[in-house]
Amino acid sequence: MASPEATTPWSDSLGRASIRTAQVLLLLVLAVVVVYALIQVRLVVIPALLALILAAAIAPFVHWLRRRGWPGTAATTFSFLALLLAFGAVIAGIVFAVMSQADELSSKATEGFDRVYDFIRTGPIPVDDQQIQQARDAVVDFATSSTVGAGAISGLSAAGNFITGALLMAVILFFFLKDGERIWAFVLRAFKGENLVKARRAGERSLSVLGGYVRGTSIVALVDSFFIGLALVIMGVPLALPLAALTFIGAFIPLIGATLAGILAALVALVANGPLAALIVIIVVIVVNQLEGNFLQPVVMGQALNVHALVILLALTAGTILAGIIGAILAVPLVAVGWAAIKAWNSAGTITAEAIAEAEQETRLNEQGEGVRSNPHRARTQDEAQSEEQPDTVARDASRG
Repeated sequence: MASPEATTPWSDSLGRASIRTAQVLLLLVLAVVVVYALIQVRLVVIPALLALILAAAIAPFVHWLRRRGWPGTAATTFSFLALLLAFGAVIAGIVFAVMSQADELSSKATEGFDRVYDFIRTGPIPVDDQQIQQARDAVVDFATSSTVGAGAISGLSAAGNFITGALLMAVILFFFLKDGERIWAFVLRAFKGENLVKARRAGERSLSVLGGYVRGTSIVALVDSFFIGLALVIMGVPLALPLAALTFIGAFIPLIGATLAGILAALVALVANGPLAALIVIIVVIVVNQLEGNFLQPVVMGQALNVHALVILLALTAGTILAGIIGAILAVPLVAVGWAAIKAWNSAGTITAEAIAEAEQETRLNEQGEGVRSNPHRARTQDEAQSEEQPDTVARDASRG
């Protein structure tokens, strides 16, 4: 006689599949609610994320100053002011370079697009004029749609919201630099035992990936904008400075940012200097992109962006839909950090009692602001211990050889 449990509607394969489906749906609903809530407070979320990214990029410099004997407040203040000055100078330079010639840049790009449009329409390959016009209208409608416009402009175009967000980002950034270890220790209170070790490893790996991504992308953007801008100046293409600035911004949007900036530069060159100049610009953009993809990113960024191109494309699309240009810039580093955290959590391996005790001790020191990164004495002691181990290791290897 079958047991009562075996005859319940949830015990067969269909019942188990139904339970799993309900669990998945609940998780999806939770994710949608969380995303919707974050969008409603994006004036707080976006400055906090930007502050976290900037803090991850500048944190190694703060720790370096502390290890050189600088007081914690002095190191934080100096790094904070230096970062704000550099960040403000870059933003101001880009804004003035683009806005001062925005009308001319727009008219040149439009004229270049019209020339390409006429060539396609009257070229050797017959193309239906209605199809071209529909494609053009679709691109224009998407670029001016409420979805893209609202995400990129609402909350950022209004002067009051922009100033509020900038001030909030500056305040959060200062506290991240000053009390980052205490804030991290507060987050770690939710973890105990082996989970504490995994959480610490995941956090350290995420911070390393995020900082490496920002620093690497900045270097790549600077190289891209320099070489493309130099080519435009050599060929005498007008608007070289704003085009180089747009190339710098576009480099922070993987896969498509630099390509779109290169297309814009080619259109301007087509109008101002003719088809040969536009072809040379396209060749320069292709060469720079190949240099970036095959040399700069592997060397400068290492494993910071070890994510498949399809995942990057999907993240860019989702980020653009949710928050416009800011979402496109933030989507990729957030996905890279999330993937790095998952890998670090799952690759912890066997966790010993000594590792748990060490993680608990480090967390207690972080709560007091006396961790390795904040305490110059402990940092130097650790460096000396590592330097003492290295000669021993070399001697052992020599004896084995």
